[in-house]
Amino acid sequence: MFQFSERSLDLQSRLRDFMDRHIYPNESRFEEEIAANRKAGNAWVPTKVVEELKPKAREAGLWNLFLPHSERVPEGLSNLDYAPLCEIMGRVSFASEVFNCSAPDTGNMETLERYASEQIKRTWLDPLLRGEIRSAFAMTEPAVASSDATNIQSRIERQGDEYVINGRKWWTSGAGDPRCKVYIFMGKTNPDAGRHQQQSMIVVPADTPGITVVRPLTVFGYDDAPHGHCEVLFENVRVPVDNVLLGEGRGFEIAQGRLGPGRIHHCMRSIGAAERGLEYMCRRLSARVAFGKPVSQQSVWHERIAESRIMIEQIRLLTLKAAYMMDTVGNKVAKAEIAMIKVVAPNAACQILDWAIQAHGGGGVSGDFPLASMYAHQRTLRLADGPDEVHRNAVAKLELGRQARIPTASDDVEAMPITRGS
Repeated sequence: MFQFSERSLDLQSRLRDFMDRHIYPNESRFEEEIAANRKAGNAWVPTKVVEELKPKAREAGLWNLFLPHSERVPEGLSNLDYAPLCEIMGRVSFASEVFNCSAPDTGNMETLERYASEQIKRTWLDPLLRGEIRSAFAMTEPAVASSDATNIQSRIERQGDEYVINGRKWWTSGAGDPRCKVYIFMGKTNPDAGRHQQQSMIVVPADTPGITVVRPLTVFGYDDAPHGHCEVLFENVRVPVDNVLLGEGRGFEIAQGRLGPGRIHHCMRSIGAAERGLEYMCRRLSARVAFGKPVSQQSVWHERIAESRIMIEQIRLLTLKAAYMMDTVGNKVAKAEIAMIKVVAPNAACQILDWAIQAHGGGGVSGDFPLASMYAHQRTLRLADGPDEVHRNAVAKLELGRQARIPTASDDVEAMPITRGS
């Protein structure tokens, strides 16, 4: 059984208490604020409720828990110790931001911590860690199948002491937030290099001339305001050469370092969403009567409730195993486990939330409950940070390679004849 540290156990208790006192009671207010801002013509205004809760989270010592221990974040936790905290935050859509633990800032902060120069860290990482600004990650492109990142066509071309950036990105997470002050951008610096040495990542201040946020993108009709995912056009955007991370051709190396933790954070939050969905399901079924008895007594719902609990326990254990391996043997060795959880966690959460929606009838697809929005988010995660098919393909290749190294008794023994018993 995985053992959490005493500090993690203490933080879990404090975080649950904070959620009970400050997050759950403010869910309705959060939605009402967004609705009011949207009606006023600007859904992208940061909500007052989240901004009011951030100082409380800092005072409670529940801040920047996602980032592993470092000079800048001595309070950082291991992946294993952070897993249950991330799960708790994942129960409510806006909770992670309250604790400065929301994407894409988490992934961007880890990227800057690992790969940026000290000057870049002082300029961008430090204010991100303080929660003073937000950030965006620009990788996916509308014109190519970006599940294969070697297809990315945006260019990063050196001209003297500057890089000139041109390209069209979409699903650029964080770009809709008016507090977004910096992008991490992936593009080609050398199209003639080896397949995985063509791409680079570079830091781009959001106010640099030539950047146009074309439009916000919706997910099943949700705009995800005030955070948002956007289509962004980069036209002759110039930044200093010192803004490139690690050097030219290192983009894939950085992507693997960034996406491993990002993927497992998504899965941790998916577990929290699945747990919340199961709670909603059970409460609704117990409160409704159909055909003369509580709906919870219908046998079909016993099957679905049981299956939901089984799936949650399975994805939690596999996620904890992946976190433990990332801490002990590194992300590269844990790549099969990371790929597996990235497939099973959002798929399981989708199924459980689908059943929860079904249990609520018409209410389940309405805005009166958070289930439809939660489902839309989990369905999106089957594409974000690599689609299911890519991760399954990676797992299959690793398994075929592993099996090829295992000798079998039949390798040197002729097939035995088949005989009939008397």
